[in-house]
Amino acid sequence: MTRAAERLPAWVEQVRVGASTITGADLSRWQPPAGQQPRQGAVLMLFGEGPAGPDLVLTERAHHMRSHPGQVSFPGGRIDAGETALQAALREAHEETGIDPSTVTVLGELPDLWLPPSNYSVTTVVGWSGAEHDWVVNADEVHAIWRTPVAELTDPEHRTGIRHPSGWVGPGFMIGARKDVVLWGFTAGVIDRFFAHLGWTRPWEKGRVRDLPSHMLRPDPDRADHDLRAIDQASAANPFPSDKDLL
Repeated sequence: MTRAAERLPAWVEQVRVGASTITGADLSRWQPPAGQQPRQGAVLMLFGEGPAGPDLVLTERAHHMRSHPGQVSFPGGRIDAGETALQAALREAHEETGIDPSTVTVLGELPDLWLPPSNYSVTTVVGWSGAEHDWVVNADEVHAIWRTPVAELTDPEHRTGIRHPSGWVGPGFMIGARKDVVLWGFTAGVIDRFFAHLGWTRPWEKGRVRDLPSHMLRPDPDRADHDLRAIDQASAANPFPSDKDLL
């Protein structure tokens, strides 16, 4: 169960309205194809408010994993049989971070996005939680939980393009205490486009580009069916025609 509707801080109400007004075309030109049945996944874009103000919960994949070590993403995973996208996103978030789903107020769902290389249709559930949490890192899968302030994500000094070895360049963010953790791929694309829709984006130097760290380039095809972090890697491994298509 999630929390019922409550009086929201003004900035959270802005997020709620944004989630209800953004279109698939605002996020990406890649939409789930009609007449096909792509694999279904869901992620939780969870906003909160900490000492540094409004923030966003992200997870960094365990560095010992065979597939996509160090990948930063929203909590999420495959939608199991009989589950809704909301149920799957909350279940995965609980498994990865220990968050109690009953403390989450659901603000909406972003339009489904299709990722052709992996044939996944992904639903981003947008939520808010103003509660205190006992974060529990699932060390088998998660290296760290990053409560990343929105102010840092919108700071032009922390914005960069990330270049995959294929030549594809997409939006990126440098996060963490030393700003040495790379956020890129599907997750960075959703944040980039959604923040732009909210009017939060600040001008930044688009010519600033850095290469994707080599330690984040170890795909494991055997895990692709159930590990949504593979989505970020698969998307970049098959470049889009233009870097304007960020997802």
